[in-house]
Amino acid sequence: MSKFICSILLSFLLAMAYPQLSHAQAVKDPETRLQELGIKLRTPGPPTANFVGAVRVGNMVYLSGQGPLKADGKFMIGKVGSVFNLEQAQAAARLTGICLLEALKAEVGSLNKVKRIVKVLGMVNAVPTFDQHSQVINGFSDLMVEVFGENGRHARSAIGLGSLPRNIPVEIEMIVELKEGM
Repeated sequence: MSKFICSILLSFLLAMAYPQLSHAQAVKDPETRLQELGIKLRTPGPPTANFVGAVRVGNMVYLSGQGPLKADGKFMIGKVGSVFNLEQAQAAARLTGICLLEALKAEVGSLNKVKRIVKVLGMVNAVPTFDQHSQVINGFSDLMVEVFGENGRHARSAIGLGSLPRNIPVEIEMIVELKEGM
């Protein structure tokens, strides 16, 4: 098969698999996508104790677990399944994604340096009967695809826990690969 036909076939398959992404969205840089989405990233404050938001090793960035920090500087608080329903928990996961993007940008300077989101661990503070942990973390995963296109798709684990620090509903950690020489 010629490269041209393979390219058309691949484009068609991607369009079928990800109809929410237009071709224009797929080719825009992450910084522009954030502006289009109306997302303004804050500058994280100084680290507390021995905690740092990100550690860079070569072209990999390992981001510490983050929670849903609201614009007023306070965390969302409460358990999923009692205080928060699924949709509210997905919004908490999306907000946590924004916090992770803030930490990532503080570490590398520009999200345009990101090659791909590699691996994510999503933790959900939920009542024992709640069983939709992966659907909660979809709020985060969907944001990464909105911002980075296909490069935002990642390997992922989602688990439920009996508690999280400060009683936040969601905590997520992330591993990111940077473009070579960045």
